[in-house]
Amino acid sequence: MSFLLICHTIVVVALTLRILLRDDLSPPARLAWFVVLILLPFVGSVIYFLFGEVSLGRKAHAIQLTVHDEIYRSGASLMGDPVTIEAQIAPQFQPVAAYAASINGFQPVMGNAAQLMADAADTRARMVADIDAATDHVNAIYYIWLADHTGIELAEALIRAAERGVTCRAMADGLGSRALIGSGLWQRMKDAGVHLAVALPLNRPILTLLTSRIDLRNHRKITVIDGAITYCGSRNSADAEYLPKAKYAPWVDIMLRLTGPVVLQNQLLFASDWMRATGEPPETILRPAPPMPGGFAAQAMGHGPTERRGSTPQLFATAMGCARQSLTISTPYFVPDATVLEALCATAHRGVEVTLILPARNDSWIVAAASRSYYRRLLEAGCVIHEYQGGLLHAKTLTMDDAVSLIGSSNLDLRSFDLNYENNILLQDADITQAVRARQKDYITQSTPITTADVAAWPYYIRIWHNVIATIGPIL
Repeated sequence: MSFLLICHTIVVVALTLRILLRDDLSPPARLAWFVVLILLPFVGSVIYFLFGEVSLGRKAHAIQLTVHDEIYRSGASLMGDPVTIEAQIAPQFQPVAAYAASINGFQPVMGNAAQLMADAADTRARMVADIDAATDHVNAIYYIWLADHTGIELAEALIRAAERGVTCRAMADGLGSRALIGSGLWQRMKDAGVHLAVALPLNRPILTLLTSRIDLRNHRKITVIDGAITYCGSRNSADAEYLPKAKYAPWVDIMLRLTGPVVLQNQLLFASDWMRATGEPPETILRPAPPMPGGFAAQAMGHGPTERRGSTPQLFATAMGCARQSLTISTPYFVPDATVLEALCATAHRGVEVTLILPARNDSWIVAAASRSYYRRLLEAGCVIHEYQGGLLHAKTLTMDDAVSLIGSSNLDLRSFDLNYENNILLQDADITQAVRARQKDYITQSTPITTADVAAWPYYIRIWHNVIATIGPIL
C-alpha cells in the first residue's frame, strides 16, 4: 500500500509541475485540473493522461506544417486581397473581417451569393441535385455521416457521379462516423470509384491514447461541387430524427448553399484535411471556379488543434465588439471561456440587444449544467436568454445589426475553441442576414424566455450542481 501511495504521489506531483509549466493553459484551466487531481486523486491522474494535453502529436504537427506550406503555395490566388476589407466591408465590421483573415489568411472576397435552405429535406434534395449535375468533381467531409436516409442518399449521389466519371472524394471523422466507415455502404462507395479517407482514424486507439487524445475530432461539414457550389452550416450527413439520440429529436439545423469565390476558400479547407489524411497534393483538388458578377463579401475560416490557440473565442469576441444595435446567437453547446463571457456581458452593458437561443433539452447533461451556471450573470448584464423547446436546437448562428452573419460548425464551447477542426463562413449581406434573423426569430417563437426570477427560483442543490460542473468547465 505504501509503495502505491508513493507512486501515486510521484505521479500527482509530476502532473502538477507539468500543469504549472504549460504556458498554453489559462489560470481557470489550471485551477480546474488541480480540483480534479485533488477530488479524484487516483482517477484524476488517468483523466489528465488521456485528456489533459491538446495535441495530435509531433508527427501530426510536422504534417500540418507541410500541409500549410503546400496550401499557401497552391492556393494563394484564392485567398483574396487584404484591400477588400477597407474597400468593401463597412467600417463598423472591418475589425472582425481583419481578425478572421488573420486565422487562415482568407481575406473577404466579393461576388458571392447564398440561399438559406428551408429544412433538412430541402438541404438533402438540393445537395443531391447539385451532385447529380456535377461534371468535374465533388468533395465532401462530415463529422457525422450516418447510413440513414440522408447519409444513404448522399452516398448514392456520389456513387452515381463517380460512375459517370466525376472525381469524388469523401471524408468522414473516425469517431463521429465510425459506423458508416465499417459498413457495406462505405465499401460500395469505394467499389464505385469514390476516393475515401478517414479523418483522425481510430484504427490504432492505444497509440492514439499514448501520443495524443482520442477526442480530438474533425467536426467540419463541407461539400464542394465543381468548385462552384458549397454548403456551409451545422447539418451533418444525418436525418433530423438522428436515430442514435432520437429522444432529443428533431435536431434543428441550418444550412446555406453558396456560390462565388468563397467556395474555393472552403475548397482549400477541404484540401488541407484531405492532404493531411492522404498526402495527395492540393493541385489535384483545386480547380478554377467561374467568376460571379456582383454579390456580397464573404470569407471562410477554419480552426483546429494544429492551428493558433484561442482564435475562435477571439473571433467571436471581436464580432461582439462590432455590434451596435443587435447581436443574436444560437448554439447547442454553450460553455464560454472568459473571453467570450466577458465580451457578451460587455456588449449587453453598452446597450446592444444581445439574445442567446439555447436548447432546453441538451444531449449532454454536463454542457446543460455548465451552460445554466452562466445564466444569472448574463441576465444581470442585460442579455436575453431563450430556451428552445422544439427539439435539440443544433444551429450555430450569429447575426449582427441585420448586416453580418457568421454560420458554420463552431459551437460556443471549449471543444470547438480548442479541440475540434471547425469551419465557418463570415458574410456581409443584408438579405441573407435578414433571412438568418428570420430563422432565429422562428426559433424564439418555439422557445421559453428565461428570467432572473426563474434562475433565482432554482433549488439550491441545482445551483450548486451547475456551479460544480462549471468549475471544471475549462477542461470539459
